[in-house]
Amino acid sequence: MLKLRLSMGGTKKRPVYKIVVADSKFPRDGKFIEKLGFFNPLLPKEKKERIGLQTDRIKYWLSQGAQPTTRVARILGEQELIKMPANGNNPIKAVPKKDRKK
Repeated sequence: MLKLRLSMGGTKKRPVYKIVVADSKFPRDGKFIEKLGFFNPLLPKEKKERIGLQTDRIKYWLSQGAQPTTRVARILGEQELIKMPANGNNPIKAVPKKDRKK
């Protein structure tokens, strides 16, 4: 199964990610089929240098059945290439015993 996912790069404490299409069985930073863009999480969200995408190639791989991972899906949703995925399940935390109503 083909996946659009992040491949880690950069140096210690300075991560930079490549957005790649790879088989789901390949290692995270290993072999990939094609590089489709990059993502720098250290830059502010307002900077356009934070995310770089080859939109035509991403649309091609999505049409071929490649599935984006959750983080890549959020990146593509922010860039309006796909529908923005729903927020995750954030359960309400338990109330401490002393604060419970009796």
